[in-house]
Amino acid sequence: MQGTRAALCAALSGAALCASAETVGSVDTAFKLIGPDHKVVVEVFDDPKVAGVSCYLSRAKTGGIKGAIGIAEDKAESSVACRQVGALSFPGKVPRQEEVFSERASIFFKHVRVVRMVDAKRNALVYLVYSDRLIDGSPKNSVTAVPVPANQPIPLQ
Repeated sequence: MQGTRAALCAALSGAALCASAETVGSVDTAFKLIGPDHKVVVEVFDDPKVAGVSCYLSRAKTGGIKGAIGIAEDKAESSVACRQVGALSFPGKVPRQEEVFSERASIFFKHVRVVRMVDAKRNALVYLVYSDRLIDGSPKNSVTAVPVPANQPIPLQ
């Protein structure tokens, strides 16, 4: 499934690389008599083109019967916090804007996406999380930034 998700991410976004997330933990938000409870899940993924940056993503996961069989539509509510967790390095040039993470939030046409943007003037990496849908996306979003040391310019494409 992980390979399929990465291939789908690359095909849909045009990105050469997409990160996959590991679950850090979760908390239940509503009890469901049948099927899993509704919950908030915290996941982490490493930026595929910037060594030393990890992003923590929290998002709603719908439970119940629909959630158990994979046909539920998760709410468009998520948050992202990216941090420097090691020495920053750029193995290659980085585009000014690139999708670095995508995961489906419903069986059809809805995804949670994280996009990295480069703020060259301030030498910072900006990460935006949002949810989209084929017809009608959501304006709900969250943003975070990772400063890059002044003596280490970001190699732009």
